[in-house]
Formats: sequence, C-alpha cells, structure tokens
Amino acid sequence: MARGRIRSKLRLSHLYTFGCLKPSTLEGEDPPHPLHGPGFSRTVFCNQPHMHKKKPLRYRSNYVSTTRYNLITFFPKSLYEQFHRAANLYFLVAAILSVFPLSPFNKWSMIAPLVFVVGLSMMKEALEDWRRFMQDVKINARKTCVHKTDGVFRSRKWKKVSVGDVVRVEKDEFFPADLLLLSSSYEDGICYVETMNLDGETNLKVKRSLEVTMTLDDEDSFKNFMGTIRCEDPNPSLYTFVGNLEYNRQKFPLDPSQILLRDSKLRNTAYVYGVVVFTGHDTKVMQNSTKSPSKRSRIERTMDYIIYTLLVLLILISCISSSGFAWETEFHMPKMWYLRPDAPEDLTNPISPVYAGVVHLITALLLYGYLIPISLYVSIEVVKVWQASFINQDLRMYDDESGVPAQARTSNLNEELGQVHIILSDKTGTLTCNQMDFLKCSIAGTSYGVRSSEVELAAAKQMAVDLEEHGEISSATTPQCQTKVYGTWDSSRTHEIEVQSGGDNTRAPIKGFGFEDDRLMNGNWLRESQPNDILQFFRVLAICHTAIPELDEESGKYTYEAESPDEASFLAAAREFGFEFCKRTQSSVFIRERFSSSGQIVEREYKVLNLLDFTSKRKRMSVVVRDEEGQLLLLCKGADSIIFERLAKNGKTYLGPTTKHLTEYGEAGLRTLALAYRKLDEEEYSAWNSEFQKAKTSIGSDRDGLLETGADMIEKDLILIGATAVEDKLQKGVPQCIDKLAQAGLKLWVLTGDKMETAINIGFACSLLRQGMRQICITSINQDGGSQDSKRAVKENILNQLTKAVQMVKLEKDPHAAFALIIDGKTLTYTLEDDMKYQFLALAVDCASVICCRVSPKQKALAVMASDFSIAQFRFLERLLVVHGHWCYKRIAQMICYFFYKNIAFGLTLFYFEAFTGFSGQSVYNDYYLLLFNVVLTSLPVIALGVFEQDVSSEICLQFPALYQQGTKNLFFDWSRILGWMCNGVYSSLVIFFLNIGIIYSQAFRAGGQTADMDAVGTTMFTCIIWAVNVQIALTMSHFTWIQHVLIWGSIAFWYLFVALYGMMPSSLSGNVYRILDEILAPAPIYWMATLLVTVTAVIPYVTHIAYQRFLNPMDHHIIQEIKYYKRDVEDARLWTRERTKAREKTKIGFTARVDAKIRHLRSKLSKKQSNLSHCSTQDAMSPRSL
Repeated sequence: MARGRIRSKLRLSHLYTFGCLKPSTLEGEDPPHPLHGPGFSRTVFCNQPHMHKKKPLRYRSNYVSTTRYNLITFFPKSLYEQFHRAANLYFLVAAILSVFPLSPFNKWSMIAPLVFVVGLSMMKEALEDWRRFMQDVKINARKTCVHKTDGVFRSRKWKKVSVGDVVRVEKDEFFPADLLLLSSSYEDGICYVETMNLDGETNLKVKRSLEVTMTLDDEDSFKNFMGTIRCEDPNPSLYTFVGNLEYNRQKFPLDPSQILLRDSKLRNTAYVYGVVVFTGHDTKVMQNSTKSPSKRSRIERTMDYIIYTLLVLLILISCISSSGFAWETEFHMPKMWYLRPDAPEDLTNPISPVYAGVVHLITALLLYGYLIPISLYVSIEVVKVWQASFINQDLRMYDDESGVPAQARTSNLNEELGQVHIILSDKTGTLTCNQMDFLKCSIAGTSYGVRSSEVELAAAKQMAVDLEEHGEISSATTPQCQTKVYGTWDSSRTHEIEVQSGGDNTRAPIKGFGFEDDRLMNGNWLRESQPNDILQFFRVLAICHTAIPELDEESGKYTYEAESPDEASFLAAAREFGFEFCKRTQSSVFIRERFSSSGQIVEREYKVLNLLDFTSKRKRMSVVVRDEEGQLLLLCKGADSIIFERLAKNGKTYLGPTTKHLTEYGEAGLRTLALAYRKLDEEEYSAWNSEFQKAKTSIGSDRDGLLETGADMIEKDLILIGATAVEDKLQKGVPQCIDKLAQAGLKLWVLTGDKMETAINIGFACSLLRQGMRQICITSINQDGGSQDSKRAVKENILNQLTKAVQMVKLEKDPHAAFALIIDGKTLTYTLEDDMKYQFLALAVDCASVICCRVSPKQKALAVMASDFSIAQFRFLERLLVVHGHWCYKRIAQMICYFFYKNIAFGLTLFYFEAFTGFSGQSVYNDYYLLLFNVVLTSLPVIALGVFEQDVSSEICLQFPALYQQGTKNLFFDWSRILGWMCNGVYSSLVIFFLNIGIIYSQAFRAGGQTADMDAVGTTMFTCIIWAVNVQIALTMSHFTWIQHVLIWGSIAFWYLFVALYGMMPSSLSGNVYRILDEILAPAPIYWMATLLVTVTAVIPYVTHIAYQRFLNPMDHHIIQEIKYYKRDVEDARLWTRERTKAREKTKIGFTARVDAKIRHLRSKLSKKQSNLSHCSTQDAMSPRSL
C-alpha cells in the first residue's frame, strides 16, 4: 500500500519465454556445471558467514575505497608527485646546495619557499583525496537487512556485510554486494532489476530464482537454511556466471539470471532474499572499476618543457659566467691588489683558473635560479582551487530538483575543460531521463497527432526567421512567442508557419502522453472512416506488453511499471484513448474499453496463450491471445523493417501512407514502431503451439535457436494497421546543449549499454543523428569457440568493414554529407587493439558523431566516484566547458606565460650585473628583495589574473560558442606565444638593467654630488622591475574589478612600504639598506625619472603588439569586446545576430545542423515545385489556344 498503490501477487513465469523460462522440474533438470581447474575455486557457505573468516577462505570485506592515498602511502606518493615536477626537483637540489658556503644567498631564502610550495600542494592533494574518502564512507555506511539467527533480520551497514550472509533488499534499494537470488515477493521468484549504473541499460532486467529456493519467502524460513555455493572466482564479466548450488543433498546449476549485482537496484518488486557471493572489491562492479590515476594537464606537461628550456638557458649562462670568472681569475686577478694576489685563496688563485671556474659554476647555478619560478606551481595550485570553487558555487549549474550542485572533485585539470575535442558521454541518466511521450500515430493510412516535436518546433522557428529576412513574411508575425507547428512538414505547407503565444493548453500534463488530436479523443474515433482498424490498433497497444498495472488510490487511475518506458507510454496512450489495462492474472489481461464520450465502460478479458518477447535480434514482440468470442489473435509490434517483411499480400493496404508517415516521424526525431495483427485458426495454432512447447522445454545450447525458429513460423502473414511515434524525453536542455557544443567545434561520442536500435533512436532524439545522415554500422560476426582462427576471422571481417567505411567517407564529394559511426562494445574491443586502432580512430574522427552500444562499464569508465568533475544535468556541460573551460584555459595559459616573462625579466638582470662586475658571483639585490619577489610582490596580481580574468562575459561565451575553439586550437599556449613572452622578458631585462646603469652609473645621484652605491642601484632596478611587471599584467587583463586594482597597485605600494619600514630598522638588521628610501632614493629626482622612463620603455613592445593585433589582425574576442564597448549590439541587433552566425563553427550534428538540413530539403522541394510551375506556364504560353 506504499504511496497509495495496490499490486496483486502474480505468477509470471509463463510470460518469459526467451530470457527466463527454464524447463520444468517435471520434465528434466539441467545438469550441474562441471566446476574444476583454476578460476572456479570459490566456496560459499550459505547462512554461515563465520565459516569464511578462517583460512583458506577468508574473503575480502565489503568495504570499498576509491581514494588515491592512505595514511601510509600519502607522504611517499605525494612527495613523488611533487618532485616529479622539474622545477621542484631543481629547487630541491638548490636548497641542498644552499647549505654550503658557495651559495650567494642565505640558505633559508631557498629552503623556506620550497617547503611552503611543496607543503601547500600536498595539502591540496590531501583535501581532494579526503573528499573521495568521505564519499566512500557515505556508501559504506548504507544499511541493509541481514539475517542474524533464528529467522531474525537486523539492519547492518554495507561494510559489515560478509560472504554467506542472507540479506533482504526492499524495493528501490541498491544491492549491497553480488547476491544469489533465493526468492522474491512474487510466487515465481521473479524480480525486476535496474542495471543502468552497471551497463547503461534503461530496460528493467528480469531475474528468477531457482524453483527449489522459491519457498524461502519469509524470515522464519531462514532459521535452518543451509547450502553451499561452488562457483567461479571474482572476475569483471557482468554477463556471465558459472556455479552450482548444493542444497537438500542435490546440485542445481546457476547462471547469470539468478545473480543480483552490486550497485544495481531492485525495482517493481516489494522485496527479495539473497545470499552474498562476492563482497567489496571482489564484486563485478568493483572488478570493472579502475584506480584513480594521477592526472596532469597538457598545459602542465608543456610547462615542464618550458622549464627544461629555462634550465638549459640557466646552465648556458652559468657556464658563461664560470668561464668568465676563470678568465678574470687568470688574467685580471693579479692586478686586483685588494684581493691580495700575493696570498690568494683557492677560489681566486690565478694559478688554478679551471678549478675556480668549476667551483664558481655552482655559485652561478644558484644565483641565476630565479629564472625558474619557484612560486609558479603553488600559484597555479591556489588559482586552480579558486577556479574549482567557482565551478562548485555556480548557481547556474545547480539542479533545483535534486539539490545537487556542480562539483570539481579535483582541480588539477581545470584548463583541460577548455581544450576538449571529443566528449564521451554515457546515455542513461546523462542524456535521457527515462521518460517517453506518445506524440503521434498512423492508423489505417491516416496520421494523427498535431503536437509538434522539439525538432519541428526548432525548424519552424528557424524558417520563420529565415523567411522574415527574405521579406516573405512580415516581422509583425514573428514576435517573441512560442512557435507551434500543426501536423508534420510537407512541401504544401512550407509557408503555413503559425506563430502564437503559448498558454492556451489547459490540459494537465499526463506522464507518457503528449498526444493532441480531437479526432481520436473522447470516442471521436468512431466517426472516422476506418473505426474497426482504429479499434484493433488500440487493442494492440493495450494487450501486447509485459507490464504490471498499479492503482493509484489518490487519482483512481492505473499507472504501469514496465520493462521499458516505451511500453509505459503505449499503455498510457491506450488508457487515454479509452482502453485501460487494469488487471493481469496468471493467464489473462483485462481491458476496460470505453467506446463513446458517454463514459460507458466494458471490461473485457483476453487470455494470454503465448508471449514472444522482444530481443535485439528479433526486434519485435508478439502475443497470442483469445478474446471473449473465442477468436485467436496474434498481436505484434516491432521495427518497421521487420514487420513489413512479414506482411501478407492482403495486409499491405496501408503500407504506402504508413511508410511516408514513418519517414516524417523519423525526420521529427521520434522513435517509431509498426503495429500489425493476424487472426489464427484453431488447427494452425494447435500444431504450432505443440512444436513451440517442445522448443521451450528442450535442454541444450540450441534451445534459443529453436524458440526463434518457432516464433518465425507464427509471425507471418500479418496485417498492417499502423505505427506509433513516441518522443524520447531527454533531460531538459540536452538537444540545445549538444547544439551549442557542436557550434563550439566539439564532437560527441555516446557510450551506452543499450541495444543498437535503441542507441540509434536516442541519437535521433538528441540530434546526434538525423534523416539523411549515412550510418556506418561496424559489428563483429558470431564465431563459435574461442580459437585463434575464429578470432582472426572476426578481426579480418572488422578490418574489412573499417577499410570500406574509410574509403566511402573519403570518396564522398557532397559538402553537406554527414556520416555517423555506430559500433558495439564487443567490436570496439577488437578495434582498440594495436593493429587496427589507428584506422578506427581515423574513421571516428571523420564521422560527425559516434555511438558505441552494448558497452561494458570498464569500457565506459564513467563511475561518478572516480570522475574529476560531476554535474547533475547534461545541459550544465555547456556552461562547464564553454564558460568555465574557456576561462580556465585562458587564465592558466596567460598566467604561466606571464610568470616566465617576469622571472626572465628579473633573473637575467642578475646575469647582466655579474658580467658587469667581472663575474664576481655578487647579487645586486638584497636577500629579502629576492625572497619577496616571487612570494609577495608579484604573486598576488598573477593570482588575480588566474582567478578573475574574463576576456568576455559568461553570456557572451554562450552566445559565441565558437570562442571555445581558442582553447582546442591552443592559441594562447603554443610555442610561438610562449617564445614571444620569453623574448618580451629578455627585452624588459635589457631595458631595466642597461637604462638604469646608463642613467645612474656615470653621474651624481644626489644633490651633494654623491654617486649611487650597489644597494642604491639594486633598489632602483628592483623598483623598475616591480613597476614594469605589474604594469605589464595590467595591460594583459581584459576584465577589472576592485580586487585586481587592489592587488596590482597594492603590490607596488607594498614595495615602497616594505623598503621604508625595512630601512627604518636598526642597521644591524637592515644592513646596507638602512634608511635607503627616505634618505637616499626618495629625495633624488633621478630615481623617480628612471622608474618612469624604464617602465614606459619596457612595455612599449607589448603595447605595440596589441595595438597592431586589434587594428589589423583582431581575434574573435577582440571584435566582440569592441562591439560591446561601443554598444553596437544594442544599437544594431542585426549586426550582433550576423556576428553570432559568422562566429558559429560549421557542424553536422545538433539542432542547428538538423534544421539547416530540413530547410535545405524544403527549399529543394519548393524550388522543384516552382520549376515545374514555370515549365507548365511556358507550355501553356506556347499552346495553340494561347497563341
């Protein structure tokens, strides 16, 4: 009675012929499996979990973990990750060397930054892994009912469940481990299982317990239950299971139909009992999972190469420095009397210049180490954490229904969001929401249903805009309203585009039923020209299914729990048409039929004699029933190609118009099925049923083949009555999101566990496929046995298909032609092997879309627990990539380039000064200046760049999705841009050093005639560096808030504040910079003039570059920025629309491509019609009567 629903207890075994039904025990048992050899050593003692705590059984616990580290491995693994980075490794060596006297700096100036950088990075890794751990804790803490003793069940956490435990799982609960199904709430031991977390299948699976355990259906029955399971060892195969159950001194064979896998969910069944076979990481779902790898982005890997380049530069100038020092030692040192050449030290002995040069090399390597930005990694870590927090807190990616926000589970790959070329997406729960609406139907050659599909609505809107631009309809008829198209598209109605405001439809929405057409509603179908065919159509919908009715006491209506959402929508449609399926017994279905608007209801019973279930090979479903008049009927529904080839000669009356309607429905993005029936006579049925029952009760590998042959014998000579068209209800915004992603230049590959035809239908529904697109289906042939010859034959067949497909794509000359690649998981395994993976990749890249069906979880590797980013709805992917991805890529790319620029500009001045002073190894800057440069004075502005920079707003990113291509083309982090920034740094270093030396060196620095000492020169140069690099970053930014202003200009102000305060300290602490600002530099006008001149000169090349680029070679975002700045988008809406159209990437998938194809098709038909009219007019003009 939960949720006001009523369900009767049923026996359903007679309904499931192909998948479930096994021979009756009276007719013979399957022999037990011969289990021996490696891979079949597992023994499970049912209801005796204590037996598995002893050796040699001692199986794994049910605790699962998806973390990367634990308490023992965190420090070694994390340290390895940190020093795997080239810069960190260099600074580790430098920190060790700084302990020795050869270091030109204080040792703590090298050690402290390294500890800070590495420690902060390790803290971030620990925080992210802690989040994974908490997710594991949440899952392990789920509870289930476990048998304790004497028939008593108690709640227990999942992690405490053991092998051998008997558990009770309630409806809509997940299975805590891999279980052997013992019994269920149904007498026949049937239960329904949802496995979409495992294989992506939308249809419910039917599982059936062994008949010998069906009676274990209450708690007391487990008091004395004991048995032994001997089965295969843990393995990742989801679709196989081999084992035996030893119970009551007998052996019973087990197969996958009795196994309930962890992470699948119990549906449509009140409860089941099962015994635990595999736990924790031994379960099949965990066997399919992969460890969380340590991931690094492409930009970070490129950054390593840049650091290697700088290391080479560092070694080069260090060698130059050591050679210069050796030269000075040998030739100039004897002349330097103040160095006491008569009593030289080892490092200044003219007799040993080579030794002096080699020792000086170590000093030089430490001195020029500021070419390598030690704070780069930690700054990137900080920026990425902020970026991840912005993703997590973006309200536009928050799902109100589920209350789930977007979540960046790791921040290591933020910039990768902006460089995605191909999206691999699961289907179930990602693209679809498992809901379908009955929208249209074709009955007796007449199409019914005036409500338009999403594809038709989009085409109508685009046509209205297009016709308005050509002046064919006035702008007054196209206000900002909802476009509604009646019927389906055809050439005679090209101009009948009705645009009207929404809101006239007052009918409450009905789940699964979106049909609108008064001709069939409220009994009006009785006034149609073929009421008998319509009646038969409705009865096929109401009878040909395997669903179970449930009465909702609140509404008084029946709802249906079916294996697929298609069936549920058919039954909802039949109910609304007046044919309500209300009851199912062991052998009958009951339909409440209402024939008129008066509401008079007649309940009819139809005895179900046989049910021929749907399989991926059959692509159809049939049911044989006897009505109340005793007439035998075969009712059939299935794929049109399958049904049409089974029609009788007199059953093709409506074939032509039905085929036309099916084509129109397909163009509208609807999923279609054809409906047919056949009247049977008693003799034919009796003869067939006898043979079919023999096939059902047969034992052996050919059983399924015999059943299919038997079905083919009866499913023939059908009479076509019509077709259905349902709209697969995708998640909100999925088609629009796919369209925007396609316009952004991304390709979408869908991975699904569904059957091929289901996957194709989903492709049409979400506009990955469209009418006219050529489908390339790559499948593997079935080969018996696993011999090498069989595998070789399969691979040759696949390779031949790939070769032909590649040639077909290359030979295609139509610019509008589009190809879709459809491949199943088994074939995919072969194509990813080394000898054919490149051919497969070439074909896949050339195709507009790729759909992989029947894919296993290991091939999909899509578990949320192991994902880097998670979003509640597929439509949020548009904002995640097009907005956050675009921003993150540009921010990180510009940030890294700027980092190298400022460190080159700063580090090379140390080299110039050392060369200027005879390669003395002396630093021109105070140690505290060096310590503050990367950590404080220039780090905050660059962090602001990485966190807050926006070349365009989020709204513009969504309006111009082609901007995303800047990331996929790597326009902001290619080597030309990197080298450009490096050259800019070299130029700035030359300007800063030589202009300061030229200004200060040869003239009085103060009013009293005093010249500047080394500290005054060094402080002046350092001031120029601080100004130049901060002005440079201000010019780099496109978007300013008060935060950027505070950090940029505040960094400059902090420099002056620091110099003033540090100089005010006692001379024992401040040393040579005692009161250097207020007494030496500030009073000297040359100090301020040098700062201004050097800063302006240093940024001139960049200003020139951006001026040239914006005026003569602008990028897309430059044009948009200019339009927005001058408000041209407000003044001229057509200009804005035109720019958006021009900026769109040409695509062959998505709504836009589909609508474009529709418009090309309509224009072609219109052009032909006009040509024919013109031709007829010409003939009329030339006729004798006209003359």
